[in-house]
Amino acid sequence: MKDTPKDETSRSEDVFLREVDDAVREDNFKEFAQRYGLVIAVALVIGLASLAGWIFYGNSQDEASGLRSEEYVSAIDSLKQNNLDGASKALESLETADQDGYRAAAQMMQANIALEKQDVKKAVAAYAKIKADKTLPGPFRDLALIRQTAAEFDSLKPQQVVDRLKPMAVPGNPWFGSAGEMVAIAYLDMGKANLAGPLFAQLAKDKTVPPTIRSRALQMAGVQGIDAVETEEDKTDGETGGVAQIAPVSADEGKTE
Repeated sequence: MKDTPKDETSRSEDVFLREVDDAVREDNFKEFAQRYGLVIAVALVIGLASLAGWIFYGNSQDEASGLRSEEYVSAIDSLKQNNLDGASKALESLETADQDGYRAAAQMMQANIALEKQDVKKAVAAYAKIKADKTLPGPFRDLALIRQTAAEFDSLKPQQVVDRLKPMAVPGNPWFGSAGEMVAIAYLDMGKANLAGPLFAQLAKDKTVPPTIRSRALQMAGVQGIDAVETEEDKTDGETGGVAQIAPVSADEGKTE
């Protein structure tokens, strides 16, 4: 279809308007550059300097994290070789690290090493220090309280155990297994079987609780006359020793899906 004169005129007007608009934009840009060019240049320099500083800071942080990582791996390697003194030495600088995670992990490992060496007093003090430090991540502080309570369980009054751990002795809490077991035993020591039995039953039925704790809880619930249903999975999860013994916190406990 051939263009009509009207169409050609309209197209020409569009081209002309675009050219005028471009010219106006060009003039405006020249005027803007004359007025604000120096200011923009200075701002760009400042911005680039700030960016360079930020990159340098990030690299410094990465280097520091890399160093901390090496120190932590060194401590782990020493532990694998049962070199407790070597591990403790490697952890010393990490105990005051700027990174909360490394600091908390190092302090926790030092407390565990003290406990392994049968220095219960030192271990308990270290766990208490971790729990009291509100700058450390919550999961570490909760674990420290559980380990502290387990370490001094025999010297605590049952009510103290309940007061410390009851907030964590509930289904859904990452530390329900260890906290719930100690609270349930404390209830028994207080003569409150009516509270201990149902708690043992909850532990036995909770599949997020470590198998060894579930197995003990199943037995204890049965002793209290409560039927905690045992599945085939429970039977193959493993057997355990004395039911009234407080076991170390399971390595699987506290992990979330």
